Amino acid sequence: MVWADGQLLHGGRYIIKRVLGEGGCGITYLARDKKGNAVVIKTLNDRVLNKREFTAYQDKFNRDFEKEALRLAVCRHPHIVRIENAFSEGQLPCIAMEYVKGEDLWQRVSQQGVLSETEALKYIRQIGEALTFIHDRGFLHRDVKPSNIMVRTGKLEAVLIDFGIAREFIPNLTQTQTQTFTPGFAPIEQYALQARRGEYSDVYALAGTLYYLLTQEVPLPAPARAAGIPLDAPQQINPNISNIVNRAILQGLDFQPENRPQSVQEWIKLLTLNTPTSGQKLLNISPISRQSKASYTPTNQNILTHRQGSSSRIDYRNLQAHLALGKWKEADEETAALMLKIACREKEGWLRVEDIKMFPSKDLRLIDTLWIKHSKGRFGFSVQKHIWESIGGTKNANYEIMCNLGDRLQWRINCCWVEYEQFMFDCALAPLGHLPSGYVFCEVGWWVGLLNLFYRLSS
Repeated sequence: MVWADGQLLHGGRYIIKRVLGEGGCGITYLARDKKGNAVVIKTLNDRVLNKREFTAYQDKFNRDFEKEALRLAVCRHPHIVRIENAFSEGQLPCIAMEYVKGEDLWQRVSQQGVLSETEALKYIRQIGEALTFIHDRGFLHRDVKPSNIMVRTGKLEAVLIDFGIAREFIPNLTQTQTQTFTPGFAPIEQYALQARRGEYSDVYALAGTLYYLLTQEVPLPAPARAAGIPLDAPQQINPNISNIVNRAILQGLDFQPENRPQSVQEWIKLLTLNTPTSGQKLLNISPISRQSKASYTPTNQNILTHRQGSSSRIDYRNLQAHLALGKWKEADEETAALMLKIACREKEGWLRVEDIKMFPSKDLRLIDTLWIKHSKGRFGFSVQKHIWESIGGTKNANYEIMCNLGDRLQWRINCCWVEYEQFMFDCALAPLGHLPSGYVFCEVGWWVGLLNLFYRLSS
């Protein structure tokens, strides 16, 4: 159920005007209070309310909303969205917040291209102040990204929004937390159920946000980096980025948490080195055109590639097209077809262990990179490999750990392995790492095939 224009809430204190946006669990509305002031109302969305598998989590969702309201109430700051009220409408928890008139940074960059260093650094410093304020109160935001930073209309003033997955933390203590994140902006420790938590996680996300503002490219997702795919330096994409800012971004995006600046202010100081003194003229780096930027998508020369030791040519353009259009089932089937062709197993229709062990690593990495790129880090063999390792998977793992992986990828539900027809070919609904499927390994057991593929990916 979506509230319609004119719907009254909280005893007539608010009147709904229209839907503003919808996320994984929440939906936001533009509303008016009794004085006619614009406010934002956030509540649970239909996906959570109507799906049977979410029924058991209703109490948790309600508690999370209460905690988000509390965190916003505690964290009052000029660059943090302000909470107005918290209430229940029937069974639904609701939060009323100030309406920030403007656009988010994702929209701004999408519409006008990369920002100048001057403008981008102004927003980053403002959000850095907000994050420092949050950290001082014992919270991590955990979802800093361009779409969660609003810029007020007519002002160079940034506001941090969406505290839905913010959590309390004790610096460097190993804690169990929910795995909710945005690929590209989430550091590797956020993919693990148990990991040390610290301000350096938000440092990574803030550095990733600056990377995007200056390149219009999302940083390579952490699981892909874990698989050995290198992160392009922002200066490679936009040569107008200064050396100091380029280095600061890369330090903030260091894969290892201990190698990053350990606080936001420590990282901001790296950028401050680039701040002109009052007597100097501000350098306004001119934006580069969208067409001149590099991309993670392989070039046409890479898409049509030779197999090592063979005269046959492997054409990846169909796979790239399916992935670009979000046709996940077709992409999964094309992936299987390509792997069979590369291994000369098209007639048999499945791969043996020896085929996987000899599979060309160049082709495997190309397939993996295409999946990661077009799913924004949600799908890919290296994503599956990282999940496997995060649950204790090794070369000598037993069947129980294989089952745990199946549960995590939802290839196994209620202790039963699902049929191919039951796979979720929807990037928004499928769990992290759900695709590509392992059905091409069915004759040797997908767990045996996938395990060998993981270690072939590393070779």
